[in-house]
Amino acid sequence: MKFRAFAVRCALAVSCVLMGATPAAAQFWQCAPYARSISGINIHGNAHTWWAQAAGRYDRGQAPKVGAVLSLQSSGRMRLGHVAMVSGVINDREVTLTHANWSRRGGIERNVRAIDVSAAGDWSMVKIWFAANGDLGTTAYPANGFIYANGATTDDVAPLPSVTMASTDAAKTIGVLSLVNRVAF
Repeated sequence: MKFRAFAVRCALAVSCVLMGATPAAAQFWQCAPYARSISGINIHGNAHTWWAQAAGRYDRGQAPKVGAVLSLQSSGRMRLGHVAMVSGVINDREVTLTHANWSRRGGIERNVRAIDVSAAGDWSMVKIWFAANGDLGTTAYPANGFIYANGATTDDVAPLPSVTMASTDAAKTIGVLSLVNRVAF
């Protein structure tokens, strides 16, 4: 009788562990690590530091190019800045961005619209698509410009992020479940 109660408790505990496990692809992304992983620009730290860190390592400028990273400055509503990779250039003042942690905490957005709203047309002020609006956001954010990956040395290119398909702990847990299921009650 004690063995049966023990087996039931173990099965319940293992079930709880498996229900709480998240798939490897379900990851909470911040903008900087995500931009680094998709752009090949190997800069670390908060987004508002990327522009200064890029000086002398990467070309920087005011013209959008596919693969470049748009660097937004720190501002009142966005203390840590923001970085996003240009996934498409529509014209001189409109691009599409792929980025993380913008409309939804930790979420990834692909090919969303961003426009230059600066008076000089120099990408110093931008508006970015915001999911809650289903359109551009209402706030204009100050931007530094674009960081281009083409000026990087091979040491500067970030490695692709590793993806874990299964862990040994999960395999052990599944093995325990199989063992528990084979126990006759």
